[in-house]
Amino acid sequence: MSGTYPSTPEFSAVKLESLQPNLVTETRTGRRQVRSVGGQRWAFTAKYNDLTRAEFMPVYAFVIAQAGQFETFTIVPPVIGSTAGTATGSVTSSAASIGATSVTISGLTGILKAGDFVKFASHSKVYMVAADRSGAGSLSILPALVAAASSGGTVTYNSVPFTVRLNNDIQSYSLSGYDRYNYEVDLVEAL
Repeated sequence: MSGTYPSTPEFSAVKLESLQPNLVTETRTGRRQVRSVGGQRWAFTAKYNDLTRAEFMPVYAFVIAQAGQFETFTIVPPVIGSTAGTATGSVTSSAASIGATSVTISGLTGILKAGDFVKFASHSKVYMVAADRSGAGSLSILPALVAAASSGGTVTYNSVPFTVRLNNDIQSYSLSGYDRYNYEVDLVEAL
């Protein structure tokens, strides 16, 4: 792991994708067979408004230091990296097995909203809240746990760090006029 993606300047737009690979076979008559391969991951395309050279070069230097898809790093996406609800408190989890789609939590005051992201202690995977959760109780998540949740482990719901890598080995930018840098970066969750 090679650090944390620069938080300034801020992105002007973020496109989030859920990657859930399936094998699909379709006959000429239209019948289809689908099998889930599993292994859901999050992917981002983040775009900047035109940047000055002073704003852009530290970002680009960080990206180039990742050696294409080789290194992993963390990023807290703006807006979606924190709860849309009113959640506060030190939230902890009860033990839950691999494959579980709900985890009992305690210490939550307020509400975690469906669509919020959470991260469990010692997990590199980020999960989405599947249904509103008010206070302690069973927290529904998507996808299913890829690793067991530990009893008493911290649940992060604000400033959720995604562990990611660059989605390709080629990183380019363009100049508009003589002094404005146009740049977007493609990231995918690294598990």
